Formats: sequence, structure tokens, C-alpha cells
Amino acid sequence: MALPSNYFDFFGLPHKLNLDAKDLESRFYDLSKQWHPDRFARGTPDEKRISEIATATLNDGYRVLKDPVARAEYLLKEHGLDGGGQRSNTIPPELLDEVFELNSALEEEIDSSRSQLEAFREKFGAMNADLDKDLLGQFVAYDEFENRIHLESIRSILNKRKYISNLVQKVEKALA
Repeated sequence: MALPSNYFDFFGLPHKLNLDAKDLESRFYDLSKQWHPDRFARGTPDEKRISEIATATLNDGYRVLKDPVARAEYLLKEHGLDGGGQRSNTIPPELLDEVFELNSALEEEIDSSRSQLEAFREKFGAMNADLDKDLLGQFVAYDEFENRIHLESIRSILNKRKYISNLVQKVEKALA
């Protein structure tokens, strides 16, 4: 028996970015019961192996599909659009000034720049919240039209989001 290798197919879901979380969870529990290794304890070695593979795929798939960002990254990969890290041309020009200011603040004494770092943390957090709203809008557009233009927009937003998240981590580390 061959198992679907695609998480959407494994869960019996459409290849969409907006998923019903309750439906996903319900499918997860139903499939968990179906493929649990205990059900195959007296099965053939092949049945046991397939059960183990199915359980691993189920757990990985659930982890990916329940997280909107991971789900978007997964769908991009499925369409040959690997995120590929940040590209300088996807970063808003105004963010370059912020990065310069942040690096200057990080080089200063922590005591004198603590309030500045906290302001950066708040600002970058707000930027990511705005990007998350944009991302959800692109999810709706992709689900309706399923075209590459929306996938490219999603990839761009994810790259910006990843870049800003890295900046937040820098700030958090400096504040710790």
C-alpha cells in the first residue's frame, strides 16, 4: 500500500492555505487511530513498517499544516518556490535604516540603549503583525485563484517576515 507523500493529500484536504483548524484536528485524531502502531502489533512486518511511516508522516504533516507560516512554506516548496532565505530586494528600503540604527544600538553600551532596543522590539513586532495580516490576505487570494502571482507575493512576505523575526531575535538576545 502506498501512502500519499503530500501532507494535504494524506489528510484528505484541498491544497489551500486557509484550513479549518477544527477539521484538521479531527482528521488528525481519526488518522491517528487508523494508523496507530498498536493496531498493527500482530500485523506483518510490512504493515508495521507502513504504520510507522504513516504515523511519522501524520505527526509531521499535522505540525506543518496547523501552523499558517509553515503551511505556506510547505505549499511554496510543493510548487517549486522554496523560500530560499531573504533577498535584499525583498526588504523594504525603509527597513535598511532601521537595521543600521539597530546595529548602532547593539554596538553601544546596553544600559544606554536598552530603551532604544525595547522600542525596536516593539516596532519590529508591529511590522511582523502587519505582515501576518498581509499574509492572510494573500492566502485568501491564492485559495480563490491558485495562481503563481499570489505564491510569489506569499514568498516575498515570508522572506520579509523571516528577516524581521531575525532582527527581533537579535534584539531579544541583546536585552537578555
